[in-house]
Amino acid sequence: MFVAGRIDAADKIAFYRELAAQYGALIDGERDAIANAANLSALIYDAVPDLNWAGFYFRRAQGELVLGPFQGKVACVRIAVGKGVCGSAVAEGRSMLVPDVHAFPGHIACDSASRSELVLPLWRDGEIVGVLDLDSPLPGRFDADDQAGLEALAAIYVRGSDGSFGL
Repeated sequence: MFVAGRIDAADKIAFYRELAAQYGALIDGERDAIANAANLSALIYDAVPDLNWAGFYFRRAQGELVLGPFQGKVACVRIAVGKGVCGSAVAEGRSMLVPDVHAFPGHIACDSASRSELVLPLWRDGEIVGVLDLDSPLPGRFDADDQAGLEALAAIYVRGSDGSFGL
């Protein structure tokens, strides 16, 4: 049985390196994309301080993102590509680090307590198959170290999971 160890968050680079090692051990031998997404959202939500939401949206052929496994309050089920922070990350093909969601044009407020957001595209074979989305009730919660560490976790998730992810 996998048991997550407590990680010291003082050194973010070391924190995310250890979180990646824990996640790699957690999904070792498991290739199911939904199971791996569920465990990654739970691991992040439990380990990363000051979050109020962590989870996935998967891209569908109709040009929208559909809610996947997550931790936190209930969420928007469908987001059009190009809309909100998640849809913008897909449309622009890049991670979106938003220090103040209220200043982001077209922000979709699924939880009014969210103040900052980090959205990371999930790349498979040159296409974005979904996003990993993190929200915080603190303005400016995320920085470049968070982005790099979570991009690495997103890459481990995609490499370690089978399936079309909905496309």
